Amino acid sequence: MIVEEVMQVNVHTLSPDDTIATALQLCRDHKVRHIPITDKEGALVGLVTDRDIKDATPSILQKETGEEELNKPLRLIMEKNVITGHPLDFVEDIAATFYEHNISCMPVVQNGDIVGILTETDVLHTFVELTGVNQPGSRIEVKVPNKAGMLFEILQVLNPRRANIHSVLVYPDRNDENYKVIVFRIRTMNPIGVVDDLKKAGHHVLWPNMPGVSS
Repeated sequence: MIVEEVMQVNVHTLSPDDTIATALQLCRDHKVRHIPITDKEGALVGLVTDRDIKDATPSILQKETGEEELNKPLRLIMEKNVITGHPLDFVEDIAATFYEHNISCMPVVQNGDIVGILTETDVLHTFVELTGVNQPGSRIEVKVPNKAGMLFEILQVLNPRRANIHSVLVYPDRNDENYKVIVFRIRTMNPIGVVDDLKKAGHHVLWPNMPGVSS
């Protein structure tokens, strides 16, 4: 899945000369947490988050300096080194960038213009849909040797039952590099038959590990 399929396209922006008070009001009115900052030509020059605004907003006890602080320009608090994405980037690559740089949003830029914005919430929702956990079904984990062709073997076992697969994930076994774990979700609330078939075929089913099923 690519970024343009999941990004928000209605992006609220401000200029470096807009005030902290303006940004605070924008966050409240539109329920946004990230505000790209653009220059007069519309080019991205910075980013302000709700955390930046909160840190810059004076306490209610600071009545004398409160108005002065709120009227300061956003150029004083905005992040200037903004990591951006492109509409044709893959969502999983963007997720890796979020993780690596510990960021919570990414403006999406094409030909110098902001065309969207992607937040950590958007990425989370996308991965929920990609893994199928938002749909009725069952999760099955199978430990297999770390070699080519193992996924094909698993699918051959599932094929006679015409199992409708929502998603497939593969990750290394944390305790043994010679093995990996294949996780798939199938559209059934009763996976006993599938699990039984997998065990009869000699596969090591980690989950569900149900009593009474052939081992």
